[in-house]
Amino acid sequence: MIKLEALRVFVTVAESGNIKDAADAVGRTASAVSMTLKQLEDEIGGPLFQTDRKNSLTALGNLMLDLGREQIRSFDKSVSIMRAFAHSRIGSLSIASVPSVATNVLPPILQRFLETRPQVQVELFDIDSAQVRRMVESGVADIGIAGESRGGGVEFTPLFSDRFKLLCKDDHDLCGLRRPVEWSDLNAATLIRNGASDRIEAEDYKQLSARSLITVYNVTSLVAMVKAGLGLTILPSLTMHGAHEGVAALDLADAAASRRVGLVERRDVPPSPVAAAFRAFALKEIPALVTERLS
Repeated sequence: MIKLEALRVFVTVAESGNIKDAADAVGRTASAVSMTLKQLEDEIGGPLFQTDRKNSLTALGNLMLDLGREQIRSFDKSVSIMRAFAHSRIGSLSIASVPSVATNVLPPILQRFLETRPQVQVELFDIDSAQVRRMVESGVADIGIAGESRGGGVEFTPLFSDRFKLLCKDDHDLCGLRRPVEWSDLNAATLIRNGASDRIEAEDYKQLSARSLITVYNVTSLVAMVKAGLGLTILPSLTMHGAHEGVAALDLADAAASRRVGLVERRDVPPSPVAAAFRAFALKEIPALVTERLS
């Protein structure tokens, strides 16, 4: 069977025009190169060079040179692709993320991550925490970023904590308070529920939530509802990063009204090289960026 390295030696000799220079190029002795060429000719069944000086090819040698170059190029390209994949320079990355992170954190994070990986293909799903978990469990997403979720087929690695805040019209009576908002301050208010605030464990909040007749999951729609005076809503601080004209974000007195956000990954399933590289990058970069966003 013809070995690729024998083809590489032959092509180098043919291009060099002599054994000595070819031997130096491939890092072998001249006698070893001569032996490789003899074995290759025996395997093929005919001479590849017209003379012992190896400076002119036979018709068989010319055919062998063309085919050999093609095989070497194909092999080297395949090895290059495999190495690039192993070092996370190529491949695909599917991320499922809660909206606040997808909007306010991932754009700069992905920009920096992809600067050295311009050929990596990225797919981003902007969904709630429950859907993030389902997508990661099913393997549709390589990695998720969502509220705390443990057990089953996923593992959770914390990235940051995020306090909940009350979102109301900027002329609402609650804006006149000189203190954080208590749950009791909301007894007469109309509360608009959303997927994120359902994670609040306070019994007083649960009673307020149970009376709510409106549930909205999209942040843009939530803000529009609040602006229209349809009610108040409670969202993580990161969700409200940046100016929302016409609305105010008020602190809550309940210090326990917060969420932990982290990486959601499939249990016992090794990540692809790209996913592993993004995981390490996210663990290093996201906490600092969120601290900056929330400060």
